[in-house]
Amino acid sequence: MFLSAGNLMEVIMAQHFSFQDQDISTGDTVRIHQQIVEGDKKRIQVYEGIVIAIKNRGVGKTFTVRKIGSNGIGVEKIFPVNMPGIVKVEVKSKGAVRRSKLYYLRDRIGKAASRIKEKSIISKTTATT
Repeated sequence: MFLSAGNLMEVIMAQHFSFQDQDISTGDTVRIHQQIVEGDKKRIQVYEGIVIAIKNRGVGKTFTVRKIGSNGIGVEKIFPVNMPGIVKVEVKSKGAVRRSKLYYLRDRIGKAASRIKEKSIISKTTATT
């Protein structure tokens, strides 16, 4: 498969996105703070899991987050990036993955479903003495 410059940019854009100056990519463990409105009451609900897919681009971009619920049952939720109900997205850890879609995690059971290697981040520090 031959990738032109435009196609290469589409592939790169499909693997990560930016939310409030924070880069989020596939394989990251995130906490999403979502505002829930029930009648006249508002509350913040936190959903924590692994980003297994990022789809589309532009205004209609969505990302899928998977978590292991009670009794080892996997729960997936699809969030639109431009959803006004998302208050904050925290990245707990960056995942070192080689695929843009991590659908193979659906077949895994227990702790194996949430095991993703962490990306080693090399910080650039300058020594001034």
